[in-house]
Amino acid sequence: MTQLRFHAKRLFDGQNFIDDQVLTIIDGVIRAIDQNINDVDIKAVGLVVPGYIDLQVNGGGGALFNDSPSVDKLKIIMAAHAKFGTTAMMPTLITDKIEVMTQAADAMAEAISKKTPGIVGIHFEGPHLSLAKKGTHCAELIRPISDAEWQVFSRKDIGQVMVTLAPETVSTEDITRMIELGIKVCLGHTNADYATAQKAVDAGATGFTHLFNAMSSLQGREPGVVGCALLNDNTHCGLIVDGHHVDYASCQLAIKAKPAGGVFLVTDAMPSVGTDIKEFPLYDRTVYVENGKLTSTTGELAGSSLNMATAVKNTHLGLNIPLDESLRMASLYPAQYLYANNDIIRGELKVGMQADMVILNEDFTVFETWIGGEKF
Repeated sequence: MTQLRFHAKRLFDGQNFIDDQVLTIIDGVIRAIDQNINDVDIKAVGLVVPGYIDLQVNGGGGALFNDSPSVDKLKIIMAAHAKFGTTAMMPTLITDKIEVMTQAADAMAEAISKKTPGIVGIHFEGPHLSLAKKGTHCAELIRPISDAEWQVFSRKDIGQVMVTLAPETVSTEDITRMIELGIKVCLGHTNADYATAQKAVDAGATGFTHLFNAMSSLQGREPGVVGCALLNDNTHCGLIVDGHHVDYASCQLAIKAKPAGGVFLVTDAMPSVGTDIKEFPLYDRTVYVENGKLTSTTGELAGSSLNMATAVKNTHLGLNIPLDESLRMASLYPAQYLYANNDIIRGELKVGMQADMVILNEDFTVFETWIGGEKF
């Protein structure tokens, strides 16, 4: 048994800001909270907040998950994002061959079995997408769902599974089948009309991938996928707040339209996060990095260089969202989406929760990141 007494001079526990709280952490879990500041092992001076949870991470630290997926590559990506406060992530595989999907699932199974810090499941973004809204995904690899993909999606050794799909390419029966398997189904890279998107929601889809991007827009006579996302209170939307993917006014509109918890922050991060690289390969193209914006040689946005610490800062200072809500959008809300309410073990710093913590400086940059009660 390992025990640590951790003193937070200033703590945000997921709901409230509180001074002088001492967390007793036993084997990585918060077992008690008191105010006996004379009996501590660690004194944290900055603001201590719940660790950030990123449900869409393609890469980081110079590594792209699609490129020969492995546990070592997952560790590189996780280490790059942990520097910016991410304590749990869903490594995301964009549209690729079935062999790569299987390799990614094998890597995830190994990471889960080894309890690799921060790796909680896998997000398959594709390959069952709309050609009209493919974004930077490879058109030649977009395809209907087949038994080969079902074998991957049905695995029980790869943690939580998320699948982003276009509802005009996947039947409602198949969406229901995914839900029955415990998969989180998100709509994205879709040109569906509102009625088709709503049928997918009725069938069990609960998420929308990078809201506004690569989906049919809200118009007066056709609400589109964006309208479906904003109208359904029981759905959740990932939002990239980097100033490139979505105008800040549109971000504010989404947050205003959805109930609290309905919008969470994602990065859609690529290999450039945590590095100073200026370009990297993607499929048969090159992606160029300029002032934080990633653009493919074919002209479209190709993910982001965003990290979660910057996403929180942009949400608070750029969107004028209160700090506590900005922090919840990076921690509690993605946790609530990922887990059933009675299974949440992350997203707050309360008794019974995993001790995933971030110590912030005054400018919202990250001083230290802790995963399971250990400095990462």
